[in-house]
Amino acid sequence: MEVEKGKGTDVSDVQGEDDLDEEPGEEIESAPPLKVGEERELGNSGIKKKLLNNGIHWETPEFGDEVTVHFVGTLLNGIKFCSTRDNGEPITFELGEGKVAKGLDNGITTMKKGERVLFTLPPDFGYGAEGRDGVPPDSIVQFEVELLSWITVVDICKDGGIIKKIMEKGERNERPSDLDEVLVKYQVTLAGGTIVAKTPEEGYEFYVKDGHLFPALTKAIITMKRGEKVKLIVQPKYAFGDKGKEATDGFPSIPPNSVLNVELELVSFKPVIDVTGDSKVFKKILKEGEGALVANEGAAVTISYIAWLEDGTVFERKGVDGGQPLEFITDEEQVIPGLDRAAATMKKGEQALLTICPEYGFGSVVAERDLAVVPPSSNLVYEVEMLDFVKEKAPWELNNQEKIEAAGKKKEEGNILFKDGNYQRAGKKYDKAVDYVSEDGLFQDDEQKQIKALRISCWLNGAACSLKLSDFWGAIQLCSKVLDFESYNVKALYRRAQAYMKTSDLISAEMDIKKALEADPQNREVKLLQKTLRQLQVESNKRDAKLFTNMFAQMLKGSSMPVKKLKVEIAEPEKSEEAAATERECVAEPSTPSEDRMAVDQS
Repeated sequence: MEVEKGKGTDVSDVQGEDDLDEEPGEEIESAPPLKVGEERELGNSGIKKKLLNNGIHWETPEFGDEVTVHFVGTLLNGIKFCSTRDNGEPITFELGEGKVAKGLDNGITTMKKGERVLFTLPPDFGYGAEGRDGVPPDSIVQFEVELLSWITVVDICKDGGIIKKIMEKGERNERPSDLDEVLVKYQVTLAGGTIVAKTPEEGYEFYVKDGHLFPALTKAIITMKRGEKVKLIVQPKYAFGDKGKEATDGFPSIPPNSVLNVELELVSFKPVIDVTGDSKVFKKILKEGEGALVANEGAAVTISYIAWLEDGTVFERKGVDGGQPLEFITDEEQVIPGLDRAAATMKKGEQALLTICPEYGFGSVVAERDLAVVPPSSNLVYEVEMLDFVKEKAPWELNNQEKIEAAGKKKEEGNILFKDGNYQRAGKKYDKAVDYVSEDGLFQDDEQKQIKALRISCWLNGAACSLKLSDFWGAIQLCSKVLDFESYNVKALYRRAQAYMKTSDLISAEMDIKKALEADPQNREVKLLQKTLRQLQVESNKRDAKLFTNMFAQMLKGSSMPVKKLKVEIAEPEKSEEAAATERECVAEPSTPSEDRMAVDQS
């Protein structure tokens, strides 16, 4: 077999990563590194590797990659049968195709760049029973190999449709997502070298989700790192298919079913984040901030910004042109929600462009700002820089007394918000309060009574918020936490019964009301809730009776038995005098107990 030089990649033969699960040489990864002069078998393959010179870095090529090597092949008696060093030109070939010898490909996948080794190949991994010129049948052969370099080759869609060769590696491990804005440079050519598309010198910028030119570009871009340069071989179905493309912008037309060659560079990209998760507040990072910490909720932040409408009208400036920056505490409704939520995600020194829908802006009202009036239902744009922030201290940063004080403060803030009807924010305050006193083991015996009272109070108040927000399962969970500590807590039983009634679990509601009356027989609010429950039970029984009557009638209608006349009566059970009186009372006075009669715990 002759040594083949400079042969290009056969796209149809590129192996996918799924084919490479159990190749010889895998076990070497968990073994100690070879020392110079040391020899070791690769797995149980019979292939032996002797290290002659160390390589650099830690990466190794994979099957499908294009490697460039020098090698000398010899028999065990030292007779040479092939060599790239004779003419001084290395060979480039694709790993996995067995261009030189099958076992040689397996061995090269264990090598680092610049490494020089001696591989000993048994016949099954050499030239087998047939041999080759200069190699007798069933011969053990040796290859002295130096790995000069390699190009990583990736089958992006796993179908040979887009083959990516990495010519220059990128920076870091970050890759763009569908929302991000990318800056790329590319040149597209036909098989004969005709240029059919090319970016300006400065490149071209677009959002990944919007796509550009043809599908293969965006599919390749999301696999690339910043600064990465690649060559793509694109089959027609990921290019312009059987329609081709007409001549435009001074470039010739692209014939139908054309395979395209693309030189592509991802110059940079600006991450775009869906801040609110509903595509109504987007943050495009113009400049990365410092470190890893973000402002988060409850932080005291200082920002500068310019804000404008979609038509370019600037309506507010803060901290620019000598003006004072804006200072506020996040999650305290001191600024519009979109700006508030976005600021909580920013690092110190970060610059970002925010696009904010009306729901997270000024809504459907007219807003008079410093420089202009914001019309109702306006989309807003803010260019913001996070100048500084001071994060609210986390529980682990506080001593026990500070945790108890912080929990008490959050609870009081929640109470004020509850009175103002801001149940969503009040509930978050109660949750934060509990976070400060959530670890039993960290508190002394004399502090346990305080933290138990704080937790129970906040859970109860949080349940009241959940009821107001129609989050009935949330209310049930919070009340159940209280009842785990105090099984006869009347407020917890009362609120959980309310939530059960709202979810039509009348049996559980009845059990909670009964237990609450055992603890406090004269509680007016619980008695009123019991009346409402009985009314609901009467209505439920009537619905059930009607349902079963209809079902029974349908069954008889479909029966083949001769029936002259059948009168179905559902007899109601005899009611006690007390039950009858209760029903009359419920019908005459269907009053629903006020949810506010057991108000939030102020203690």
